[in-house]
Amino acid sequence: MIVVSSLLILLIGSAFAILLRSVADLRTTEQHAQQSEELLMAVDQVQRQFFNLETDARGYALTGQQQYNTRWQAAQTAFPKQAAALTRLAGINPEQRSAAELIRQTGIAYIKEHPIPSKSAAMHDPPTRQRITAMERDDWRAEPIRDEFYRIVATRQSLVTAREERAVATADRAVAASVGGLTGSVLLLTAFSGYIIRAIVHPVRRTAAMADRLANGDLSARTPETGVSEIGGLERSFNRMADSLQESHAELSTSRSRILAAADRARQRIEHDLHDGAQQQLVAVILELKTVQSAIPAAQPELKAKAARAADELVGVLDGLRELSHGIHPAVLSKGGLPPALRALARRSPVPVELDVDVPRRLSEPIEVAAYYVVSEALTNTAKHAHASYAHVTARARGDVLYLAVHDDGVGGAALGHGSGLVGLTDRIRALGGILTLHSPDGQGSTLRACLPLTEP
Repeated sequence: MIVVSSLLILLIGSAFAILLRSVADLRTTEQHAQQSEELLMAVDQVQRQFFNLETDARGYALTGQQQYNTRWQAAQTAFPKQAAALTRLAGINPEQRSAAELIRQTGIAYIKEHPIPSKSAAMHDPPTRQRITAMERDDWRAEPIRDEFYRIVATRQSLVTAREERAVATADRAVAASVGGLTGSVLLLTAFSGYIIRAIVHPVRRTAAMADRLANGDLSARTPETGVSEIGGLERSFNRMADSLQESHAELSTSRSRILAAADRARQRIEHDLHDGAQQQLVAVILELKTVQSAIPAAQPELKAKAARAADELVGVLDGLRELSHGIHPAVLSKGGLPPALRALARRSPVPVELDVDVPRRLSEPIEVAAYYVVSEALTNTAKHAHASYAHVTARARGDVLYLAVHDDGVGGAALGHGSGLVGLTDRIRALGGILTLHSPDGQGSTLRACLPLTEP
């Protein structure tokens, strides 16, 4: 990334440097063109002034008209100044400067050697006519001045042409630099964008998708560690976080399973103690009372009735103790497995229950206990809250999964978060790696479903 940025800065900087240099060259060329225009204007003025000197001198000598004299004097005064300005505008070019200096010196000498004649002598003085004739003969002295004029113009034109060529070359360089800089910038930006997408955008999207999977419970989600620099560090950090979450979840599941197993063993032990202890003792007491009742003489009916009531009350206590024992841990589940235990639940349910059980083999004890409590809690809630006319229980073992469903035609409106029983069931099912769902729309009954893996989570 740093290399691409440096190349882009270098390319753009070089292009701008060439453009700035080209702009400076074009400004210099423009200044030279302006100077050339001023020089050509000065050459034209000096040339016209010099030729006007000759024309006005001859015109005054031949006609004696004052206008020629006035113009000649004005030209005589202006010529040195204009010639000096021409020399200054010639600049540092030696050829132009020497030509301008020669024009100035020759013009001044020409003016001194040929002053304008007086008006009275212009038409009648033979010497004046002779001097006019001499001026005509000395026209050859003005030829070098004309040549210098042409030389200045030609030199300036050649310089202008050369500068125009340099300006064209400079403009071409500027255009080439602009096109090259733009093309290079586009290529570098395209490559840089591709690099950004490949090295940053795609890894970040993969990591975000992995985070979504983790949030949805898929703790096996991982992202390929293909990123560079900080992106690679981010991917590695996310993978380490996912590993830690998976390990923590596994430890938590194992711990919950151990706790549930310990609780089930404690329930089973309590049920066994109740069955072999308190229940047997109550049965013995009831039998003893019945023996006493039968031994009481008929002449003591009140005592006989009291003994009968005591025996009946003890029978009620024994039935309640048996129900409590079934709620803690049904002995039939440990002895016969899930199908007999579900049939026992259906017989004890105050709501009519239809059974559809297809579990051909014994399952692991935690699975059977969890399935039993799912059906037991569902039937208990149906009897207490659903106002249902019937319930339907389905239990099927398919492959490595046990599917449970308890449906009733009651009032609905139940939720998993309501009541400690359903919350405890949810924790128990999740501890075994299963899923518990409840569908209970108002007025359409309730369906509690559970999926339990038959293998270790």
